[in-house]
Amino acid sequence: MSGEHRYELVADCRLRAATDLFAHTWDPVVLAALRTGPCRRREVRAAIGGISDKVLTDALHRLLAGGLIERHAHAEAPPRVDYSLTGLGQSLVEGPMTALGHWVIEHGDELLEAQERSCTGSVSEA
Repeated sequence: MSGEHRYELVADCRLRAATDLFAHTWDPVVLAALRTGPCRRREVRAAIGGISDKVLTDALHRLLAGGLIERHAHAEAPPRVDYSLTGLGQSLVEGPMTALGHWVIEHGDELLEAQERSCTGSVSEA
């Protein structure tokens, strides 16, 4: 990569916007839960497990604002709301998130072992 292109990436707010997608721990998890198709809020929460109602609400708001998911309100009694991935969200899940998933399968144990060594002070200082 040439120096000019590196500078463009570092200075590019699009790169920061893309990396911010992973700044909130639960956002990728919510996206992954929606990869199979539209879900009601309670279905998303049940699929994830361990997420509080407030954290799910915050994640849904961020993902809606980011154009990664959409909300469909159905005129029924009782009212029903579904959430689903947009084309942009689908491309994120099928592209970078899938690649990251493959990387985690291959290297996740190494990553956890390194973190564990770091926590126990077994890492030698460089």
